[in-house]
Amino acid sequence: MRSFIVMGMFLASFASMAGNDYRENRDLAIDAAGLDTIRIDAGAGSLDVKGVEGLAEIEVKATIVVPDTTAEKAQNHIDKAMELSLARDGDEAILVSGFDNGFWGNGMNASIDLEVRCPAGIDLYIDDGSGSLEVTDTRAAVTIDDGSGSIDVSNVGDLSIDDGSGSIDVSFATGDVSIIDGSGSIDVRSVGGSVTIDDGSGTIRVSDVENDVIIVDDGSGGVSIANVKGNVEQDT
Repeated sequence: MRSFIVMGMFLASFASMAGNDYRENRDLAIDAAGLDTIRIDAGAGSLDVKGVEGLAEIEVKATIVVPDTTAEKAQNHIDKAMELSLARDGDEAILVSGFDNGFWGNGMNASIDLEVRCPAGIDLYIDDGSGSLEVTDTRAAVTIDDGSGSIDVSNVGDLSIDDGSGSIDVSFATGDVSIIDGSGSIDVRSVGGSVTIDDGSGTIRVSDVENDVIIVDDGSGGVSIANVKGNVEQDT
């Protein structure tokens, strides 16, 4: 069993009621010295990850949302069903965020929106449940396993995406891009390596690729490929 040393600290917390929704903000941080990888396991809610040159910490701003309830009921749900932690395990930082809405939730559908700032150059492994996902300016390798929701990625190294549903927009990847997608449009442009796409349904647009483009399966939907310096292979 791995031993985790919890380094993330709640730096601030405050709550408010917006309409009938309960909202609470929490900040976490961890020293990034010696870290090579960030692993994020996020449930429902948006996720925004941005690499910042020279940043010495991993900084997380979490917005907890429990819809259509009182503050007392929301706090009770948070205490029983929420997991929000930032920990260090060797050379990895591990961020876990989510609610066990099925067991404790009674239909509350609580979610956590995350804003993550990290030093540019740290690899990312993201397991995301639902909600929009954005990753920018990391310069490193990014691996995404996503359930549903739009994905926007720009200014990264190698990129691998396994997505259930939702649009995918990728730009300015210096390495290879690999996408397995269930449904939703795919737009990939300005890639320094090769592009490989296996798609269920939705339009595919690929442009400005330094190496090869391989469309393993385009399912249903139109395909547009332009300005590829390598070979183009497309399932017919």
